[in-house]
Amino acid sequence: MSEKKGQKPHLPVRLNILFFVVFLLFSALILRLGIVQIVQGEEYQEELERTVNISHPVEAPRGLIYDRYGNILVDNELLLTVTYTNRNTTQEEMLEVAARLNEFITMEYDGDLEGRFERDRKEYWTLLNKDEFEAFLPMSEAGDMTDEDIHKERLEQITEDHLSQLTDEEIEIFFLWREFNSGYNNLPHKVMQGIEYEEAAQIIEHIEELPGVDIIRDSTRKYVYGDTLRGVFGSVGAIPRDNIDEFLSLGYERNEEVGRSYLEAQYESVLRGNKGEIENFTDQSGNLLRNAEEKLGSRGNDLVLTLDMELQQLVQDAIENEVTSGNARFIEEKDAFVVMMDPNTGDVLSMAGYSSDLGTFTQAYEAGSSIKGATVLAGLDTGVIGPGSVIYDRPITLPGSPPISSVNNLGPVDDLTALERSSNIYMVEIAMRIIGYVPGVSGRNWGDLNPGFNTLRSYYNQFGLGIETGIDLPNEFSGMNGGNPTRAGAAGSYLFLSFGQFDTYTTMQLAQYVSTIANDGYRVAPRIVQEIRQPGSGRDELGAISQQVETKILNYLDVDSNHLNRIQQGFYRVVHGNQGTARAYFRNVGVDVAGKTGTAQVMVNGEKGNNQTFVGYAPYDDPEVAIAVIVPGTRTEHTAGVANRIAEKSLEAYFDLKENRNGPEVSDDGGEIEEIDNTPSN
Repeated sequence: MSEKKGQKPHLPVRLNILFFVVFLLFSALILRLGIVQIVQGEEYQEELERTVNISHPVEAPRGLIYDRYGNILVDNELLLTVTYTNRNTTQEEMLEVAARLNEFITMEYDGDLEGRFERDRKEYWTLLNKDEFEAFLPMSEAGDMTDEDIHKERLEQITEDHLSQLTDEEIEIFFLWREFNSGYNNLPHKVMQGIEYEEAAQIIEHIEELPGVDIIRDSTRKYVYGDTLRGVFGSVGAIPRDNIDEFLSLGYERNEEVGRSYLEAQYESVLRGNKGEIENFTDQSGNLLRNAEEKLGSRGNDLVLTLDMELQQLVQDAIENEVTSGNARFIEEKDAFVVMMDPNTGDVLSMAGYSSDLGTFTQAYEAGSSIKGATVLAGLDTGVIGPGSVIYDRPITLPGSPPISSVNNLGPVDDLTALERSSNIYMVEIAMRIIGYVPGVSGRNWGDLNPGFNTLRSYYNQFGLGIETGIDLPNEFSGMNGGNPTRAGAAGSYLFLSFGQFDTYTTMQLAQYVSTIANDGYRVAPRIVQEIRQPGSGRDELGAISQQVETKILNYLDVDSNHLNRIQQGFYRVVHGNQGTARAYFRNVGVDVAGKTGTAQVMVNGEKGNNQTFVGYAPYDDPEVAIAVIVPGTRTEHTAGVANRIAEKSLEAYFDLKENRNGPEVSDDGGEIEEIDNTPSN
């Protein structure tokens, strides 16, 4: 016990040392804060007051667009772009910078300037000729005029002769100066995109002599497969003036670029990148105080489309080969359209046009006999005919209607034969029975045709004919409704409606119509976008799924399933029946095809012609692909079968690709970039 009492405790000593060190640190901190606040406080306050923090967004690349097999369709091409930020700079200073910048880059303009950019050229002339400009109206003669009125009066005295004295170099500088003025204050404005690396290097070397000028990393859209589906992808550009307030309310800056049309516009919120930001620290005079701080942005989300680019190219080849062959003759411009889709999901696999892919859903034509399946179903469902009902097919002439006949006098036909051999008279009989008209009894008394028009169209609408299909693209055309005529000849319009020669339909509508038949009465909305994905770690790697676009069922044909089965059987007999109108085609497809041919007699520029159509699906027992083809405005002589042959080659391509894929062909130049237009515009 005595030994323990003799030991000194060491712990309190250590604590005292620790407390003393902490005391010294706190004392130093308090002293430092005092110096900062009392001694240097005024200096820091002055620096804070004279520091201006200017931040501006940095555009991030847009999301990529892929096809259903992961092939990049729309990419980003990196560019170097010259920007100018107007920080309330005087016109004289701006002119000096424009002249200096013109030593490194030049804005080309090949047109005649007379009458163009008149107000801007006059303002520019005043900067170069101040004394002469002021002499137009001396202040001593101005009286009580305001400065604005004086300036306006002087401008009016500048003639084209004055402006024509500008040298070529001065005109080059004018266009740069004009671009400087077209931007918004304190926001970088793109002056010239896609400059060469050497030009950028020279500008950066002299950047201190070019206040407000900068070089940024920029991008433009690259279309890997050239013009293919270019219209469907849409374009990117400056925010339209009419929509500026809408975009500003969504957090956009005035100088941002947005999707201007079709997929780029429809999915703008998805494709838009998460912009970065550059913060500049300047004094009140705009001089940089320290290096700018940059916060990086990120690429927008990617779209995975339902389209199959390899199939699209093969379908385009089928159209090209047939339209340009000697077998196809056109009254005016050559054209043809194809839509292929999965009838079960609505996935659009291919949408191709000879002149424009957009025409598959923005242009409508009389489709002829291909819509007869809907007419027969209308007859069966309303009860005016029954399965197997026989009608005698012969030419007929009725009051208020042109003579009507089928291609041949078919004699007695039932509903299946009417589809197989394409009887116009059978369709006309259905139309007459719907309104209670009896030839030879009713005479000229057709009664009220409105119920007939409305009944037929209501059935057509259930298939997607004459109404919007619901495709996820803007500007879809719903076709042309010919109305319910009451004038002389109205009866003829009604009867011709029944076999596809009155209202007009798009190729997309025909594809949805035949898909509804193939899909046992379920009308599914066509879709272009299959998935939305987050950016992957690399361009060739898809990121995580952000959203899966679900199949959208628009309506169901609430009819007797046996009636719809009759339509399917009739379509099968069109291709496989002994007298089927397409019996000479589709032998090389490898599976059973069902479909319906059509020929609408039309007038093109005063000349009689035909719209050729085909709608179909395959395999017949388990449909996985539907197709619609429209070939408008062919000559009547020696041009039959054009639509059928295009459909045949397209279906062959689809089923061949199930066995062997080589990938879509990329052009030798690696694709096309969106045209960069650095030419001045009014």
